[in-house]
Amino acid sequence: MCAAYATFGLAPAMRAGGVLHDGGYQVHRDFVDFIVDGRPLLFRLSDLDAVSPLASDVPPAIFTAQVRSLLLESPAPLPDGRYVVYGCPECEDLACGAVTAVIRQDGEDFIWRDFAWQTDEHADLDLNGYHGIGPFRFRGAEYRTALNALLNGSAPDTRRRVLLIGARVAVLAKLAAALRTIGVGADIAHDADGVPADELRAYGAVAFGHAIGERDRAAVRRAFEEAEVPVAYVDGLAPIVPLLVAQIEHALDQGPVARRRLTGLTAADGGADIEVTSACRVTLTSYRLDRLSRTHTHDIFDGVLEPGRHRVALDAGAVKGRSYIVARTSGSVLVTAVTH
Repeated sequence: MCAAYATFGLAPAMRAGGVLHDGGYQVHRDFVDFIVDGRPLLFRLSDLDAVSPLASDVPPAIFTAQVRSLLLESPAPLPDGRYVVYGCPECEDLACGAVTAVIRQDGEDFIWRDFAWQTDEHADLDLNGYHGIGPFRFRGAEYRTALNALLNGSAPDTRRRVLLIGARVAVLAKLAAALRTIGVGADIAHDADGVPADELRAYGAVAFGHAIGERDRAAVRRAFEEAEVPVAYVDGLAPIVPLLVAQIEHALDQGPVARRRLTGLTAADGGADIEVTSACRVTLTSYRLDRLSRTHTHDIFDGVLEPGRHRVALDAGAVKGRSYIVARTSGSVLVTAVTH
């Protein structure tokens, strides 16, 4: 069994947070995903909203314990040699459900097998097993090298703070509050002049409001360049908080583009074109401002899409005037203006 080898690696990944128009929200989570044969293991699980136990926001001691557990340096946390591979992104409680697998050694090799969905101490493989996934045999040296790198300070650098530069204080305050609600730190400023390099290094993105001119934008960029801090820049499309949050979430995504589920989004009067790399649930939401600058929101689509390019019809009433579309999966989000 499991004679052929699979490759094992790790890569930064994200559970996209978001402010929903019904008043709810999703928490932003950064984590390290497992890359099996060059593809995120999470993508094999279709429409699963989950994170690995290697999350960036857990205390360092717990993160280290999780890594050592996967190296089999401590007993399995669940009966029958089972380990949590993916868990609930909101609470990480087993009762919410988790993907588990048996992890064991065979000589120098590591084997992951018997994947299952589990909600209590014991897994029912007949009822809840992922029969099409695994088993995977990993070469010991490759497996240990990838995980040990996390213990040696080589974990992906995660910066979940955003610097908001703008003139509309009320909008910025609402945006900062919304970002903090989903777990993303936010600071408001008029510029970055005189800010020490160590402080600038805390930011993963800078968001500019419409009122900020090119000279001021260039000065902010120059401050980050002189501090040698690479950062993503966001030009706010409209003063709509959920829309701006979605733009910032996209900017904070550190995962390689080739390993994202949602890779393309364009929209015109007739429809929206979406491209996904693996089967996943996609939601489309439209936002528009009327002549009185009031926000109107419409749910456009909510369903599972297979890999490839898809076209979704857009209701003319939902995208007239200044309109924008947000496409969201559990792991990524894209935003586009509707062209007329």
